[in-house]
Amino acid sequence: MSDKPSFFAELKRRNVYKVAVAYGVVAWLLMQVASQIFPFFEIPNWVVRLVVLLLIVGFPVALIIAWAFEVTPEGIKRTEAADAAGQRSRGVAWIYVVLVGAALSVGLFFVGRYTAGHGTSRVSEVTTASPQKSIAVLPLVNESGDPKDEYFSDGLSEELIAALAQISGLKVIGRSSSFRFKDRKEAPKTIGEKLGVSTLLDGTVRKQGDRVRIVAALVNATDGIQLWTQTFDRELKDIFAVQEEIARAVAESLKVTLLGSQDRPEQRGARSNVEAHNAYLQGHFLFQRRNLEDYRKAVGYFDQAIRLDPDYALAYTERSEAWTFIGDLTGQHEPAWSNARSDAEKAVAIAPSLAEARAALGWVRFFIDWKFAEGLSELKRAIELSPANPTANDLLARAILYLGRLDEAERQARQAVELDPLSVTAQGTLARVLFNAGKLDEADAAARKAAELQPASASSHRWQVLIAAERGEGETALREAELEPDEGYRRFELAVAQYMVGNRQAADAALADLIANGRHNLAYQIAEVYAMRGERDKAFEWLQISFDNHDTGTLTLLVDPLLRGLRDDPRYKTFLAKLGLPAAS
Repeated sequence: MSDKPSFFAELKRRNVYKVAVAYGVVAWLLMQVASQIFPFFEIPNWVVRLVVLLLIVGFPVALIIAWAFEVTPEGIKRTEAADAAGQRSRGVAWIYVVLVGAALSVGLFFVGRYTAGHGTSRVSEVTTASPQKSIAVLPLVNESGDPKDEYFSDGLSEELIAALAQISGLKVIGRSSSFRFKDRKEAPKTIGEKLGVSTLLDGTVRKQGDRVRIVAALVNATDGIQLWTQTFDRELKDIFAVQEEIARAVAESLKVTLLGSQDRPEQRGARSNVEAHNAYLQGHFLFQRRNLEDYRKAVGYFDQAIRLDPDYALAYTERSEAWTFIGDLTGQHEPAWSNARSDAEKAVAIAPSLAEARAALGWVRFFIDWKFAEGLSELKRAIELSPANPTANDLLARAILYLGRLDEAERQARQAVELDPLSVTAQGTLARVLFNAGKLDEADAAARKAAELQPASASSHRWQVLIAAERGEGETALREAELEPDEGYRRFELAVAQYMVGNRQAADAALADLIANGRHNLAYQIAEVYAMRGERDKAFEWLQISFDNHDTGTLTLLVDPLLRGLRDDPRYKTFLAKLGLPAAS
């Protein structure tokens, strides 16, 4: 008989079995690390899949190496050479590998199971409402037969958003996002996924004479099945009660509890005057178009609402906001900002628990009066009163940014995006915060999302241009600047981009054009261009003009990376002190 050992005996003799067991244990350990630890650091899923694939491919390679080589006291040798020298591994190391690897793998497995059931849910509870308690109010369809009545159905939809925002534990998506689905082309599941909600409130409004019929339906976003539906036939004078009735019905269906017991008219600063409410809704409809002409028309309707009901707090609030935009867009701050200030103060005096009034006053105090502590306090109070209010969350993010608290500003901006994910304003603020924090890749993604949502909006390419400039990508900056739809901001962006590509003649011409046309409302941007060019004296000259004009851009002074070349100049600290901003670290 032959003394040659069998194949399986040779596998054992060459430690192939031990290597297979050790490899399996270590591979399982690495898979546990990839699946349990990688997500914590937000490492993409494709990396986890790559690890698993490499481990699978590596298994036969490890067995071949175990067959061909042997670990000896003198190092790794081919098996035949180790046999000839009588040097064989005793296998103790393999035992340690198996035991340690197995212990770590089992530990990670149970940690993963525990955190999946507990830790993850805790994080989600902090950042978002439960998926079962989240809703988007889709614009109610106007079935009155008259397009002019669309302001009423839109207004009612927004009133319901505000009513539902008062429900404890309910995540409510903001108006900017939900109104993007006004044409109803997407399926409920698609809308739910885009907005991050499990339920939708849908319906119709038919307004005829002094009566209104509202059909409301609560829909499961996953499968489109109606969870609840109800028809309300009421006189228009009962419209406030109907809004509250629908909100309570939805709350009961979602098995959550309303905050407090205030009735809707008092909660939202409205009374029982239907004509005043009707005028307010028409003004609000125009206000949402976001352009100078419609802001002015909206003010006329708010005037009418306040004449009919002198204590209509919500009309004062929105008229205040309209005046701030009119003053900002025209560059003629007075008397627009004085009107905005008195309206916001009046709204808070009438309805101190109205979140919108507090937010309007916070805007005036922080961004117009430059009374930062007072403004911050009002904005925080607005969020306490209505945590899901997208405007208050967005304004608070900007205020915190200007005070130099970058990490806190980023958290707040992301919260605003979560509440209103398809809002161009929220995405723009997030881009602003991330740019100033130096997180250029994330800032670029948010800026492009904002531009995609509203391509024609003013300064829709500003952050893309500045991000490219920070990266030293002049050609990209120039390409983005040429796409800017707003003429004023395009001048600013071209002055930046032409300088970055090294075309000094074109850069000088663009800057001269910016100065000739933007002296009154883009003084801060002119200062930014000079700072980038290293012309300090000119930069400080235009910062003074910006300060004297009360240009809101001046508030960016503390965090603006375009001004980094000015920060070691004593004049920079002097400006911070004049503004009342904290000294730069």
